[in-house]
Amino acid sequence: MQNKNTLIILLIIALAVVGFIAFKNSAKAPIIDNTPPTTMPTDGITGNKNNKADLISFSIWQESKVHGIVSYRGTIKGAYFFEANILIKVLGADKKVLKESNAMATTDWMTAEPVDFEGNIDFTGLPTGRAYIRIQNDNPSDMRENDKWIDIPIIIQ
Repeated sequence: MQNKNTLIILLIIALAVVGFIAFKNSAKAPIIDNTPPTTMPTDGITGNKNNKADLISFSIWQESKVHGIVSYRGTIKGAYFFEANILIKVLGADKKVLKESNAMATTDWMTAEPVDFEGNIDFTGLPTGRAYIRIQNDNPSDMRENDKWIDIPIIIQ
């Protein structure tokens, strides 16, 4: 009788653990990943130092319609990171900052070679219409002449 009770308790614990793991994984925001294996189109993407070619891939394509919380990932070269951090901003059509955020490197960031990164952006409550995602170097020197960025046009719904 005691073995039967022990078995039931272990079964309940196992089901609770499986349920918790399933719930935790379902709460993550979906990652939009429509980046093909080749380089992404860059005709609408701009940069401040003729650097739009630094962006190798980004899972939110130009002219994408976005809303809510969106997870993303990308690859960029050219030393945009400081302490594994890169700046991500949402700009309005007038290029004024609507929201500031950051992403984290997922590969070695202390290189001028391509570095993978990922993060989330929450578009909730932002004005709808044309906007931009700005991927900007983290510049701890605060010397504005060292700033570099890439703007990707999007549409907030």
